[in-house]
Amino acid sequence: MGHGWEGAVLKLLRAKDFKLTVTGAEQVAPRYRRLSFADGGLLAEVGVHPAMWVRLWFEHDGKPHQRAYTLVDPDPAAGAFDIEFALHDGTASDWSERAQPGDVIAATVYGTAFTAPDPAPDRLLLVGDAASLPAINSLLDAFADTPATIWFETTADDALPFRTREAHDLRLVPRGDGTALEAEVRAALPALLSPSTYLWITCDARTTRALTAFARKDLGVPKDRLHAMAYWRP
Repeated sequence: MGHGWEGAVLKLLRAKDFKLTVTGAEQVAPRYRRLSFADGGLLAEVGVHPAMWVRLWFEHDGKPHQRAYTLVDPDPAAGAFDIEFALHDGTASDWSERAQPGDVIAATVYGTAFTAPDPAPDRLLLVGDAASLPAINSLLDAFADTPATIWFETTADDALPFRTREAHDLRLVPRGDGTALEAEVRAALPALLSPSTYLWITCDARTTRALTAFARKDLGVPKDRLHAMAYWRP
């Protein structure tokens, strides 16, 4: 099937379309599934950068439905990468649970970008949850020797594949009424900021908006030292 009006707009914007083929699947946690893909020439054509993402196309009630996912361990030489799915009620999640080697899915590359902070950060300050874990892990890999503080909203039994190292301070925030993550970051952030830190906020829309406004308006974090993007909406 076609990609509807969203696909038409992306085509006008010269987005690039590819076909991905599932090559493997692994249940890495009770609510987290990793699929491996042959990239259909994607990486060779568009290159790789930290926290790179693609749009995957699904069918929902006979209509096209697209969701963005971060690439995990992209390997241009092999033409392969993984994608990790946080499992919940939804079209994309359901597809990932059914997917088997040989299955094909359409992907579009448009909008993904990364500008390395200059000067290089002396500490990463990362805020996220299961939806943004692949992006957070990608940053931890890209800045392997940089200390980091990570506030991560989760539940006790998630057992997610964090790529933290000795220099990383992982602060797990229990998922509750949706305000605990914001409260913890607000309380801790002022003491950790410096002109050389880099703040990355990628969680639900409400929390992302609230913390971005706090960082920009109350704490004066410059635009070039802050990245904020809502990864999902309740």
